[in-house]
Amino acid sequence: MQFIKKTTSILFFLFLSLSMFAQEGKNQAFWIHEDQVKPSMMTDYEKASKDLVKACKDNKVKDMQWSVASMDDGTYLSITPIENLADIQNMNFDDLREKVGDDSFTKMFENFNKCYDKHGDYVSILVPSLSYMPDGLTTNTPGQDYRVWHRMDVSPANMQKVQSKMKELKDLFASKNSKMHYRIYRSGFGNVGDSFVAVISAKDAMDYDSTSAENQKVLGEDGKKLFDEMFQHINAYSIKRGSMRPDLAYQSPQESTKIAKD
Repeated sequence: MQFIKKTTSILFFLFLSLSMFAQEGKNQAFWIHEDQVKPSMMTDYEKASKDLVKACKDNKVKDMQWSVASMDDGTYLSITPIENLADIQNMNFDDLREKVGDDSFTKMFENFNKCYDKHGDYVSILVPSLSYMPDGLTTNTPGQDYRVWHRMDVSPANMQKVQSKMKELKDLFASKNSKMHYRIYRSGFGNVGDSFVAVISAKDAMDYDSTSAENQKVLGEDGKKLFDEMFQHINAYSIKRGSMRPDLAYQSPQESTKIAKD
């Protein structure tokens, strides 16, 4: 009974969180499962992931989809766009368990569990009003699977100030016709603390570095000034690199979701 009450409470607050973002009519929520894989187990983890994808494809598992991003530090993100709470409640592996049997199903996930000591779930919100993709906002960037994540931790008191500076930066990027496009995500339900993450797509590390260097020249002193002003309100800043992993992703045959996160 306590478990039911706790789960109901969690889902209620998730509903409130998504409702607030939905009022803007543009933001997109993503359910993210994060695995912090041990360095010595990354090969085993990817094998387990590919075995799961193969099992899902072979058995035409319904009502499931996820894309995967892997970071250089061994963090793997399994990402699913969600529109409402029913999406989370209905997305499970019951169909796969029924088709492969309990023993095979249990073994499949035991292979995952030995690869990490920490994993968890949370929600991230794509914010179009702060993102800069003049050719059209999308997370699907063919030929640009390389990713760089710029994370900025912000105190509640400074959220509005940082958002204001991000809007100014977006306007500056647009006025300078910057070739560095980015998407902004805001922390949602399941996160401790508030943060923004700017995600940038590129062909590879060299492409990202050259585009970044060129962007600094294009933005000039105006860009430096705005970034300095924004960072006065940021508590912590970190960068991670990695890539999208289509080989570890799955989408049910009947589904055609347009948004698939990085």
